[in-house]
Amino acid sequence: MIMPLRDRRLLETPLHTRLAAACETQQWYAWKGFAAVQCFTTVLQEYFAIRNSAGLFDLFPMTKYRIQGRDSRAYLNRLVTRDLSALKPGRVSYCVWCNDAGQVLDDGTVFCLGEEDWRLCSQERHLDWLLWSAQGFDVRIHEETTELAGLAIQGPTSCRILRNAGAAGLEQLPPFQHAAFTCAGVSMLISRTGFTGDLGYEIWFDPARALAVWDGLLEAGNNHGLRPIGSQALDIARIEAGFIQAGVDFMPAEQVVRPDRARSPFELGLGRFVDFRKPGFNGRRALQAEQQRGSRHRLLLLDVEGSHPARDAFIYNRARQVVGTVTSATWSPSAKANIAIASVRTPWGRDNDGLWAEVYYRRELQWEKVRACCRVVKGPFFDPPRKKATPALDF
Repeated sequence: MIMPLRDRRLLETPLHTRLAAACETQQWYAWKGFAAVQCFTTVLQEYFAIRNSAGLFDLFPMTKYRIQGRDSRAYLNRLVTRDLSALKPGRVSYCVWCNDAGQVLDDGTVFCLGEEDWRLCSQERHLDWLLWSAQGFDVRIHEETTELAGLAIQGPTSCRILRNAGAAGLEQLPPFQHAAFTCAGVSMLISRTGFTGDLGYEIWFDPARALAVWDGLLEAGNNHGLRPIGSQALDIARIEAGFIQAGVDFMPAEQVVRPDRARSPFELGLGRFVDFRKPGFNGRRALQAEQQRGSRHRLLLLDVEGSHPARDAFIYNRARQVVGTVTSATWSPSAKANIAIASVRTPWGRDNDGLWAEVYYRRELQWEKVRACCRVVKGPFFDPPRKKATPALDF
């Protein structure tokens, strides 16, 4: 049940007046204590804006940390599993970070703003853990979540819209890079990043200018299909792209009640972001031991028979034993398939394994249960060439 916003006593983002005016459904949810929109009009309208034109999503509640100081690079390189020793200013890197047991605490993006100036964006809050991990390093760590506004503009016309708003030369910005621009009359940082698996950008600016940026972008995108989007449409897009989400596809290791609920990078399909060539990082010994003995679980992308999303479904093998669970599921309008992300116990998930999802759906006045056959998919369900094209394709 979606509670009325007035009953939830949530904080308001700098764009709340614009969001409230555009939200026809009045479907809100709590994102780190802030009021955020699930759906403005209809989910499919917003989804097709992402895939066919462009969608605009408020990122203000995203947790953001500024990390500065002489040892900031060494500190971050000790923190995350990926090697950041060669990351240059102007670059962005997707990273995961673990506890000493090699279990994932969270994932996110690391921005190299300068040799001694970095930004870490994440789903969860980690200030205590970041400060504990900073012992012995000459760094300053400051949470800037409420000091930096952000918008994601995602979709094939996103580059054109930002250029119309003043971001000249943006088409030359490669994926996972950022640069300073003046857009909608406001100085901002623009990164070619996003959570949709499509051409898209994230823009970062002074919260005091948030309304001007929002209005300027909507005006610049008026003839290019730009519309506000909520979390439900974004969720479909990220599942199509095969992107996992903390608290949904895995529980951060600090939050699990049972230790066996935590997952390592290898168990989440993120082994390519673990670099054993660098000398030390949190969880290195545990992850090396896991690499040698094998992982307990693996993450799968599944094409599920039928059209009913297999949300929260159990995964069965041929012997009708439960071997895993679906963590995310949706009908993919682009792939025209019933898709899912699932965590299963090894060795299940091999090409010749027969897997079924137990799907419940309501037909008229009663619930029905069916076992739907699952096919393991090797890559993302949606992966358009425009996502990586540089210069960005002009739509």
